[in-house]
Amino acid sequence: MTITAVVFDIGETLTSDTRYWADWARWLGVPAHTMSALVGHVLARGLDNAEAIRILRPGCDVPAQWRARQAAGQGDRLEEADLYPDVRPALRQLRGAGVWVGVAGNQNAAVTGLLRGLDLPADAIATSGEWGVSKPRPEFFDRVAQWAPGDRQQIVYVGDHPANDVVAARAAGLRAAHLRRGPIGLTTPAPDADWTVDSLTELSDLIVRQLG
Repeated sequence: MTITAVVFDIGETLTSDTRYWADWARWLGVPAHTMSALVGHVLARGLDNAEAIRILRPGCDVPAQWRARQAAGQGDRLEEADLYPDVRPALRQLRGAGVWVGVAGNQNAAVTGLLRGLDLPADAIATSGEWGVSKPRPEFFDRVAQWAPGDRQQIVYVGDHPANDVVAARAAGLRAAHLRRGPIGLTTPAPDADWTVDSLTELSDLIVRQLG
């Protein structure tokens, strides 16, 4: 079946979380490598990455700390350097082949504007905060299916997280691509995806070839 749309997850699919956790490390007053190691540790145990902060600061109210960071002018930010190098070429290639390109992931609503500010080669950008529903809930993928053009089997969802991205998208009737990137994408057992790739360039090449 012809692919009409490809929708991309955000964190560790389009953007690296490296600087995000380095900012947290500075806020908490710990070395960046310590923060990164703890994030990897909690993710390997299947826990939410915010648990890394609670290991450093037992009993920490993470949302309150986040609000304090925002009040201090150290809240959300996205820069060109946060994008993986293959993002723009892959998205441009897909759009050049006539594929509708969307970006939708689990982020707060403020990130929507930051992503739009990067002027990505995408047709539409949305976040779970904007939609009021997050992955892996099926309602998130229902929104994707309503948002992107084509039938569900013509829409591909791309992400690094096997459960939240691949399994949940396929359960909703979408096609799914697993990107082996980031601590979760590289260490979690591979899901039953339509495609498993090591880069977005590899995926865009495969899809464009399939389109003929």
